[in-house]
Amino acid sequence: MLYSRLRIMEININCDLGEKSKFHSTENDPDLLNIVNSASVACGYHAGDEETMNKVIKISKKNAVSIGAHPSFNDPENFGRKRINLNSSEITKLIIDQYKILQKIAQDYDENVTHIKPHGALNNMACEDFDLANTIAKAINSIDKNIIFLVPTGSKMEIAGRKLDMKIACEIFADRNYEDDGNLVSRSKNHALITDPEIAKKHVLKMFKNQSINCYSGKQIPCKIDSVCIHGDNESSLATAKAIKENLINNGLELKALNKMKKFI
Repeated sequence: MLYSRLRIMEININCDLGEKSKFHSTENDPDLLNIVNSASVACGYHAGDEETMNKVIKISKKNAVSIGAHPSFNDPENFGRKRINLNSSEITKLIIDQYKILQKIAQDYDENVTHIKPHGALNNMACEDFDLANTIAKAINSIDKNIIFLVPTGSKMEIAGRKLDMKIACEIFADRNYEDDGNLVSRSKNHALITDPEIAKKHVLKMFKNQSINCYSGKQIPCKIDSVCIHGDNESSLATAKAIKENLINNGLELKALNKMKKFI
């Protein structure tokens, strides 16, 4: 039986895109941009380049997909997935510089970067470390107080952003499993990824209905959910995105770009 409250609720689907590298092809990006509502775009530090940024922004504009920066450690050799310890000024510069790179290209299309979402190891570290999360939140807030901070739900980044009264969008991951502490299962473990679109769509709908994280153990952690992330670098990302979108719509949810959601207008 459907939950009646779902019928009046908005949700966003976001995807990490433009991540051309030795690890990942961007061949599915155009198709994904026909499905998702918001794109978090690699800014050239962990992946991508000026060509990929232009391509994603051009298609995003055509499809009314909102544009976000996906800043990372400057470590393309490890796709931004290696933990690197930097001081607060270095982290601040990392965030602002990558925002500026993408924003400059976006403006060529009369568009703007409307959200920022950290990538990879930077994201994982900030989920666990409040000081790092606070540094990232302050850096984003210094750019523009209207920028949406897209963060994993229940993370230290959510806490830091709320303390600064930022626009916070809380995301869940469609294609990842969770530990009992609410963090993602490490990619080093064989059950980290959810590659079956049928499992992924049920995983997402259950979390949204219950407003809770589904832990791999079966534990449920209450949380806020605004957005569903689909990683663009998974083999099944396109099929997963299609299945999730169709299932959410069939269950009465209204899909919106992040910057078009009522809570952010």
